[in-house]
Amino acid sequence: MSEKPSPMCATCSIRDRICRSDDGRGPESCPTINYKDVIERTVKEYEKPEVREFARVASLQEAECYSNRDIKPYVLHPVKPRVQEICEFAEKMGYKKLGIAHCAGLHPEAQSLSNILTAQGFEPVSVSCKIGCTPKEVLGLKEDEKVRVNEFESMCSPIAQAVLLNEEKTDFNILVGLCVGHDSLFLKYSEAYTTVLVTKDRVLAHNPAAALYTTSTYYARLLRPGIDVPKEKN
Repeated sequence: MSEKPSPMCATCSIRDRICRSDDGRGPESCPTINYKDVIERTVKEYEKPEVREFARVASLQEAECYSNRDIKPYVLHPVKPRVQEICEFAEKMGYKKLGIAHCAGLHPEAQSLSNILTAQGFEPVSVSCKIGCTPKEVLGLKEDEKVRVNEFESMCSPIAQAVLLNEEKTDFNILVGLCVGHDSLFLKYSEAYTTVLVTKDRVLAHNPAAALYTTSTYYARLLRPGIDVPKEKN
């Protein structure tokens, strides 16, 4: 028996997909068809009361982000920004203490979020990525590998952010603009469930999807082998 093909949902071109319709179809790489055993095993995870309730409330929140759902034929009509959605979800879950792990460069955004959470009756706890003022040399970085060459530069400490929020016993954590990789470490070490409000994109005003929307125009170069990096001027 040949090995099962790897899932390639992102390249599926079938309209009536089996993952969305009982009588749908799937391509050769379809995991709904090829990995029924894995899916059945993961569905059992939802039998755990805590996981089931979290997933149930998440689905409720998903539906409530659209209006006029009783009108047929239905046309999607989203009505809530993500920050509102996070507040409503946390309220449904009965969460009180919410952790904010933010990039030092997004301090104004983190402050606005903290103000919103406070206004909505939550108890926000926020931790910047630069806590501890630990020099980047701890990571083995050389001078020319820093953002500001030949200057003191403190490292981002996502593990410290996560551990501090763990010690604060936050009910739910919110990421605000952590760097690629730093966000991964935070998610690994956080004991509380975590959601993302802002994803850092230094060029696109923290809207990374813009590069995906423009691969046929401004960011077509991303579809060529290799990534073009502008050369620094001497």
